[in-house]
Amino acid sequence: MQGNIVVGQSGGPTAVINSSVAGIYSAAKRAGIKKIYGMVHGIQGFLQEEMINLDDYLENDMGIELLKRTPSAFLGTCRFKMPVIDGNEQLYEEVFRIMEKYNIEALFYIGGNDSMDTIKMLSDYARANNKPQRFVGVPKTVDNDLPVTDHCPGYGSAAKYIATTVKEVICDNGSFGLDKPSICVVEIMGRHAGWLTAAASLCRSDECDGPAAIYLPERTFDIEKFVKDMKEIGETRRAAVVAVSEGVKLKDGRFVCELSETDQGTDVFGHKQLSGCGNVLSAIIAEELGYKTRAIEFSTVQRSATHIASLTDIDEAFMAGSDAVEAAREGKTGIMVTLIRDGQFPYHCKTGTYDIHEIANFEKCVPVEWITSDGLNVTQDFVDYAQPLIMGELNPFMVNGVPKHLVIKNK
Repeated sequence: MQGNIVVGQSGGPTAVINSSVAGIYSAAKRAGIKKIYGMVHGIQGFLQEEMINLDDYLENDMGIELLKRTPSAFLGTCRFKMPVIDGNEQLYEEVFRIMEKYNIEALFYIGGNDSMDTIKMLSDYARANNKPQRFVGVPKTVDNDLPVTDHCPGYGSAAKYIATTVKEVICDNGSFGLDKPSICVVEIMGRHAGWLTAAASLCRSDECDGPAAIYLPERTFDIEKFVKDMKEIGETRRAAVVAVSEGVKLKDGRFVCELSETDQGTDVFGHKQLSGCGNVLSAIIAEELGYKTRAIEFSTVQRSATHIASLTDIDEAFMAGSDAVEAAREGKTGIMVTLIRDGQFPYHCKTGTYDIHEIANFEKCVPVEWITSDGLNVTQDFVDYAQPLIMGELNPFMVNGVPKHLVIKNK
């Protein structure tokens, strides 16, 4: 490539989304690409020509290593939906005007389902209008629900945080002498796919029994069965922790969190904001069984805990970014980089590329055969799949007792 490139981040951040930026930057520098721009707040900021030159932050190895250890989206993210092309070409023309103004040959977008839709729309417009620019998606999502790819950068670190924190909550919940059963309900992210909640099972070990129950959105949630399950757990354990996906649904299609009186609204993509499932279920336990109970919502901390990120996840996110640049240099466009597991014992992963039309707006759920017949646990197949993804650590750079991060001034 003779021109420049631009990279953006979109959707919910992860602990390793910045490692993909580092991978893109490193590969582009090796390839001799002149300027590597970063969108500030994704495509929404790009449309306002809000960009930085990444050389200003990453020109030495220290900058890259610090970026790998920085949580959330270093460049800033957005939730911005490109309109349907027919009759709505103004925004698309603006994207290409800016790309031409800055001599940008390739655009890299790091994100999940909705972000891959942006890559699809832009590459389709380029193809239909004989535009030469290339568009490459780099997978990112803690939800692990992008199809085709074996797993998604960001998932391994979130899974590591969940397994670690659930184990610590189990220790805390079981440390008191109780006159009646105590059940702690841990609410974990996951709208339609239960990959994150299933990761709670990874804390099981010789010294930890793990969660007493795990409820995933791949199974219909039954309130009466839940009360029965909790009663049986309370009769066999004085203290227990239960993991539940925020997106568990009733038979009539309602989210359990909708049983609360609080309406969370919807985002720009029409997705209902989910929160409060744990509180609803904790209240049911208290009312129906009289047990001591409380709810913990992991919320955004499960996706931003870089201090306990998986080194495997960091390395794969970096690799996905690096290989995205190589794909663009080969002339590929309208594709997403995928992770391919080509070894299990020992684990090994490589990358590939795949047509964005087979990925955008599709979701991959936990296979139902990986959920036990009683709906309360996951099988060894899931553990074998997920365990390698949480391995390894990358220690933070500590200053005055807290981690040091890379930030953009006045972002």
